[in-house]
Amino acid sequence: MKEGKMQARESVPGSRNKHRVLFYGLSTCIWCKRTRQFLEENDVAFDVVYVDLLEGAERDAAIEEVRRWNPATSFPTLIIDNERSIIGYRPREMKEALEL
Repeated sequence: MKEGKMQARESVPGSRNKHRVLFYGLSTCIWCKRTRQFLEENDVAFDVVYVDLLEGAERDAAIEEVRRWNPATSFPTLIIDNERSIIGYRPREMKEALEL
């Protein structure tokens, strides 16, 4: 992860881009940091949204999207191919879903 100011939204490149991976997290969440580290270490391409860095309607829309996949609205929430969600830091589930 790059040092410096964290962006609310970011596309992270990776050579493993077979799946569309959308990662919702909080900038202060240790499990979110570990999830991001796992994805980067495995060279997975993904889009990340740090919900706590969003404001207003954009933040409300992101929370509603997370709630659709994860009614508890907890973080991290990983959405794979708009078909499956993984809630929390679950390396084994991520490996299986991403075919790593």
